[in-house]
Amino acid sequence: MNRIQTRPIYVKDVQIGGQNKVVIQSMTNTKTKDVEATVEQINKLEEAGCEIIRVAILDMEDAKAVKQIKERINIPLVSDIHFNPDFALEAIRSGTDKIRLNPGNIEREDKIKEIVAACKERKIPIRIGINAGSLNKKYSHSCEAMIESAKDHLSILEALDFHDVCLSFKSSDPLECIEAYRLAAETFPYPLHLGVTEAGGLLDSTIKSSLALGNLLLDGIGDTIRISISDDPIEEVKVARKLLRACGLKRDVANLISCPTCGRIQYDMLPIVRQMEEYLNSLNKDISVAIMGCPVNGPQEASRADIGVAGGKDQAILFKKGQIIRTIPQDQIVSQLIEEIEKM
Repeated sequence: MNRIQTRPIYVKDVQIGGQNKVVIQSMTNTKTKDVEATVEQINKLEEAGCEIIRVAILDMEDAKAVKQIKERINIPLVSDIHFNPDFALEAIRSGTDKIRLNPGNIEREDKIKEIVAACKERKIPIRIGINAGSLNKKYSHSCEAMIESAKDHLSILEALDFHDVCLSFKSSDPLECIEAYRLAAETFPYPLHLGVTEAGGLLDSTIKSSLALGNLLLDGIGDTIRISISDDPIEEVKVARKLLRACGLKRDVANLISCPTCGRIQYDMLPIVRQMEEYLNSLNKDISVAIMGCPVNGPQEASRADIGVAGGKDQAILFKKGQIIRTIPQDQIVSQLIEEIEKM
């Protein structure tokens, strides 16, 4: 799938924009000043597939903690800052790879110039994050107003000849997100960070994000993605990976095919689905695995799967590309299936 080409920027060694790849981001929910907890969470997120991580900078202690965190993580770190320019400057000195702020929220022009100069010197990009729910009161609540707000913020940076910029236009309404990002893609040359903000828990967020971001991704819009979920941020990365795979934008993600079950089922299938789902979530392999309810049509319906099982009475048949290989006892289905996958 060809993406709308945007101006490339670099967050440490990760390229955003100017390519067909969509980069997965998440955000820690630890206190940034709690270095141990933050580093532990970031490293777990990286293992799950997160490529860029954002941390909240609420005070100077958080900003100073960036240096210690950076020494113990591998993926690029973004410092999220609102209003206080001194926090941004300290985070930059501490080695942040990117900052998220709105220059229009900083009243002192000399501080904006200082931030931009520091970012230029260290080749640190800035993300301008426009949220529908927190627009300045001078704007009406509309997608057009979000675009105008971004133009105002951008004009400050562009006047200082700063162009290493990423933009986001988030709303809790998925349809508003679609409209705003489509307008942004027509208006700006800069890379776009996609997300539905305040999207809710795992189920609500997955539905809203799939609707909004799925449509945008299929339009060729979006250079980075975050699935905002009121849960462990690991869940954000899992959903992002699966969404990108479903849109044909990521291949090193396992795909689980399973039937919804019916009255023909004769084995305890659902625990097997849950165990295999957990295993496949951490598997960086382009493979489709099927867990089917019965052998009547399981191998045929899942014939495009690389490997799978279809249940019988207290057992299952193992098949590859629709061809039956052998029968497996119920208590060995998961172990033998994983063993076969590891060989592939």
